[in-house]
Parts: sequence; structure tokens; C-alpha cells
Amino acid sequence: MVFEPGKIKGMVTRNRFVRSATYDGLAERDGRVSAGQMRLYADMADGGVGLIVSGIACVHPGGRISPVQNSIAGDEFTPGLQRLTRAVHDRGAKIALQLFHGGREAKYIKTRNAVPLAPSVVEADPYYEGVHRAMTEDEIREVVAAFGDGAQRARIAGFDAVQVHGAHAYLLSQFLSPHTNRRQDEWGGSMDNRLRLHREIYSDIRRKAGPDYPVLIKLGVEDGFPGGLRFAEGKQAALRLAELGFDALEISQGLRGERYEGTEYRARIDAPDREAYNRAWCREIKARVNVPVMLGGGLRTLSLMEEIVQDQEADFVSLCRPLICEPGLINEWRAGRDKKARYLSCNNCVKMIFKGKPARCIHSPAEKDPGTAVLV
Repeated sequence: MVFEPGKIKGMVTRNRFVRSATYDGLAERDGRVSAGQMRLYADMADGGVGLIVSGIACVHPGGRISPVQNSIAGDEFTPGLQRLTRAVHDRGAKIALQLFHGGREAKYIKTRNAVPLAPSVVEADPYYEGVHRAMTEDEIREVVAAFGDGAQRARIAGFDAVQVHGAHAYLLSQFLSPHTNRRQDEWGGSMDNRLRLHREIYSDIRRKAGPDYPVLIKLGVEDGFPGGLRFAEGKQAALRLAELGFDALEISQGLRGERYEGTEYRARIDAPDREAYNRAWCREIKARVNVPVMLGGGLRTLSLMEEIVQDQEADFVSLCRPLICEPGLINEWRAGRDKKARYLSCNNCVKMIFKGKPARCIHSPAEKDPGTAVLV
């Protein structure tokens, strides 16, 4: 079934393989699409993946986490993105733009003397270092509008869908987690209030991009440390967002804990029981929603992915690090080479990104750098 077409709202993909959103570190310093990204995305589409979710595209200058990160915060970025979507479509794949704001993780804000924004100020946080301040109501509204504007530009640029980044250490996860959201107003407190940003963003995207446009969300359903968001609440959040109207859910982790076990990019995936580490979360959510669900996290073995889709634990399977190593992996599997992905889960690609360098897979069968990318 993994090689059968998939469908999300009106978007039909040639198979059930998704390239999970991946920060590639290749954008031009002004946020535009680079020649390197054109090659990278063309190679991935040629490699057989059904749907590519782009790397984090910043919707607002205040949410930028890297000096080489794509932006969708202005009309000037549209021409380059149009060339990118055409290259992917010419090779038979679909492409969604991931809409992003880093929140307190936004360390590369261009505005002089700017401080990263967060739901609340958390003193002595063992999992975060850096100055940040709580957002005002006006600043929250400005970010909501920026997500809607970004989705409208994405549609003009030819993207088949958008995906709201609501996972990992970034702004929407910060609002959903009780660890980072300690507000006493209508944006904090109860889970409904902590989900208000998600709902407002969805409504603004629908208003600006249209009722027929596929709107996906990558949702962190549990934090990677004690005292944060627990799955019981994360599951309820997923159900409510599906009921609200999001057209597909990609299930992932919320805030990051200890490297690497408390993160979305766990290492040492060296046995079958280490693969698909988000599977239990995905299975429970899939059984309760009427929209497609994507499962990512440590997938390496084709037969396991087939089992997950056959057993209706997920509708799509998302890969990142294996495709850094082997961009043509999906075509190899389709040709009958039922091998395990070459990627060894050493996380050397992740370590390079943390050092501010482009990442490459040292296990790639190619002699050259296959694309400089890492999961975010």
C-alpha cells in the first residue's frame, strides 16, 4: 500500500512516502531560494518521494532561527519559490510549504536589539538558554496574520499545500506546552486557551488561502522531558485540531529534552523495536480522527512501513535522515530492493547543524555531499 496513491483533501500524491520537513541550510542569506536548493529538491523528486514538505519557511522576520533560512514573509520571495515548485512538479512529486515561527528559539532576528518572543518568560529552564520575553496581544495577532499571509503567498507560488509547524521547540509548541505557556490571559491556562493560537492561525489561513486549499499541521503531542506536555493532553489537542478542519496531521514530539533521546531526532536506531518511535502516539490518534495521519520518527525498514499503513496505524510515512543519505531510496524500494535504509542514525548531520555548519551524510554512497539537510 505504501506505493499506492495517497490523498489529502484535493491533493493526490503518487505514493504514501513523505519527505518530512527538513532544514537544509542552503537558502540565500536574504531568505530566497538558492541554486543549491533547486538541485536538492529536484533530486528528491527524481528519487521517487510522493510529497515533499519544505524546510522551515519563516512567516515573520521575528521568527527567524538561521541566517540561511527560507522566508515567506514578503512577496519578493514568491518568484524563487515558484521556480522550486515547478521543478518538483515537473518530476511528478507534490510539495507543501512548512510555515514557521521560532518563538524563543529565534536567535537570528534582523531587527537591531530585538529579543526572541515567547508565550511566557521561563526562568532557569534546563532545556533552554537565552534571553526572551512574553508576547503582547498585538504581537500575537501580528504573528497570526503572518501565517495567513504566508499561506496565501504559498498558494500563489504553486505549493500544493501548506503545513503549519506546531512541533519541536518552536512557537506553537511553546504555546501548547504548560512548561512554556504560563500566561494568565485567554492565550494560556486551559488546554483550549493554549490551543487558541493554533485555531486563530488556521482561521486566518482559511480566510486568505481558501476553503479548498490543503492545510496540514505537524503537531508535537508530548514534550521530551517530565513536567511538560503529556500525551493525554497532546492527543486531545490532535483530535480537536482535526475536528477544527486541519486536513492532515503529522505526529511528532513537542519541546525538546536531553539530546538525543528527548528529541525528535533520536540516535542509535539499531534494532526493529527502536524504529517508528512515534508509532504508539500515531496509532491512538489515527483511530480517532477522520483525516489522514503521517507517521515519522526512526523509520528505516520498508516492511515495517508497509505494516503500519496496512494496519491503518497511519496513512503516510515520513522520512528525513534516510533521504539525506540516499535521495533515491524510494525508487530503489519500488524497484524491489527491499533493503534497510543505509542511514545509521549516528546524527553526525545533526551535530554539524548545531555547530552552525551545513550538514552532510558521511554514510552516503555518493562521494560528494548529497544535499546538506537535517530534520528540524
